[in-house]
Amino acid sequence: MATIKWTIDPTHSEVGFKVKHMMFTNVSGKFDTYEASVTTEDDNLESAAIEFSADINSINTNNADRDNHLKSGDFFDAENHPKLTFKSTSVTKDGEDYKLTGDLSIRGVSKPVTLATEFSGFMKDPWGNTKAGLNISGKINRKDWGLNWNSALETGGVLVGEEVRLNIEVQLIQE
Repeated sequence: MATIKWTIDPTHSEVGFKVKHMMFTNVSGKFDTYEASVTTEDDNLESAAIEFSADINSINTNNADRDNHLKSGDFFDAENHPKLTFKSTSVTKDGEDYKLTGDLSIRGVSKPVTLATEFSGFMKDPWGNTKAGLNISGKINRKDWGLNWNSALETGGVLVGEEVRLNIEVQLIQE
């Protein structure tokens, strides 16, 4: 078996999330700066070892005030914890798709997560590069990582939901 190394193609990838705002609409955001390294044995996705990190200071919700608040000690505390990281522990077949399990570290807290993963397959681009496509999704509770800030609403409920939905589109390039 040959070990294959892959890197993320940032021009064809997106690391996104959604959170409820005021209990009834979603606010979307993404990280603009991130990196990943992936190794597989041949083209076997179940053999994948994945390491990922995102720069907290690159958080982008299309609102500078909100982004600055998310970078503050109320949420990610970017000054003391400049990156969030993920390191896989397993990739298992789940019907037509996969389950990606690993340790997600945010704000100095590391917790196991399992994320649904759709594998789009391998393809050669027009320049002869081998690519692989993945859609990774899941839900986490932000409070599990110490992102506890909130504000009560006069009408009941809270300003920021606890559940964070992840939607990550990844295109990998074989090295």
